[in-house]
Amino acid sequence: MRGADRETGKLFSYASPESFVPQDHPLRAIRTLVNAALDRLSPTFARMYAEEGRPSIAPERLLRALLLQALFTIRSERQLIQQIGYNTLFRWFVGLAMDVPVWDVTVFTKNRDRLLHGDVARRFLAAILADPQVKPLLSSEHFSVDGTLIEAWASMKSFRPTDGSGEPPVAGRNGERDFHGEKRSNQTHASTTDPDARLYKKSPGSAAKLCHMGHVVMENRNGMVVATEMTPATGTAERDAAVAMVEQLADAHRVTLGADKAYDTTDFVAEMRRLGVTPHVSQNTNGRRSAIDRRITRHPGYAASVRVRKRIEEVFGWIKTVGGLRKTRHRGTALVGWMFTLAAAAYNVVRIPKLLAAAV
Repeated sequence: MRGADRETGKLFSYASPESFVPQDHPLRAIRTLVNAALDRLSPTFARMYAEEGRPSIAPERLLRALLLQALFTIRSERQLIQQIGYNTLFRWFVGLAMDVPVWDVTVFTKNRDRLLHGDVARRFLAAILADPQVKPLLSSEHFSVDGTLIEAWASMKSFRPTDGSGEPPVAGRNGERDFHGEKRSNQTHASTTDPDARLYKKSPGSAAKLCHMGHVVMENRNGMVVATEMTPATGTAERDAAVAMVEQLADAHRVTLGADKAYDTTDFVAEMRRLGVTPHVSQNTNGRRSAIDRRITRHPGYAASVRVRKRIEEVFGWIKTVGGLRKTRHRGTALVGWMFTLAAAAYNVVRIPKLLAAAV
């Protein structure tokens, strides 16, 4: 018998968003892990908000929504709010009932800025790693470090002299510019769109781009991200950020740190040894003498670190493709770094349930 094509509405509905989510959906395990981390952050949230006044968006719901943006490669917060409105899976993950209206995107953005000032992304990453189930998955002795370029949300036309010259001859927001014969550098120019962005090229012969530089420390047992940093793109940013991140990880016992040839400098190796860290850095012998000698390379652990540290590229690949940070949608080193750290936390929560299932 052919069914009738007519819309039928009900006066009451008792279905919850959770009833529409399959029991074996991957987001169920992720949500359990995320909720446990948010419970650990509850005291932090309590200190950030006043006890009186009009209630704002719950910070737990804000973070769950931003995680969805990274997990499902949603290109903007406006599109994220739209999808939460009609996607039952997203409503369940965030914690909204079927009949609860979704927030205005401007309200959502302003509430997200509060979490930025509280450095919540870094605290959330630490809370994920502090889970009793997760700790056995992490190495406390062997780590790797590397950096990557995050293209800024700014065009080359916005990179203009700081003395006020160089305005486009054609009026308008996208006037024509002629760069021929003009020498541009970070000392004399700055982007009017994102002043924190720096002109940088990855290698000789490659194109220079306005970008920020993201840095990650990875533990070598399962390739989990344990620390992140965002800096302006400079020639020494990778080594400076590595020192800052390793200082937080160095403990009473010695640890090893794998890195590529860019970290093979006398100053960096000496700083690692001062911190009690064994630098398992790939040797750079291209027309120079390496700062890594036989005292390090003769141990079998050195070869293992040099091999395993390449897995950090998987982190950058996920953050840039799935996490959507190949070209950032935000401006300013602080905000770009906040989103970079949250994307790194999202990378961890995707992998942890699989690692826990394999460990059983």
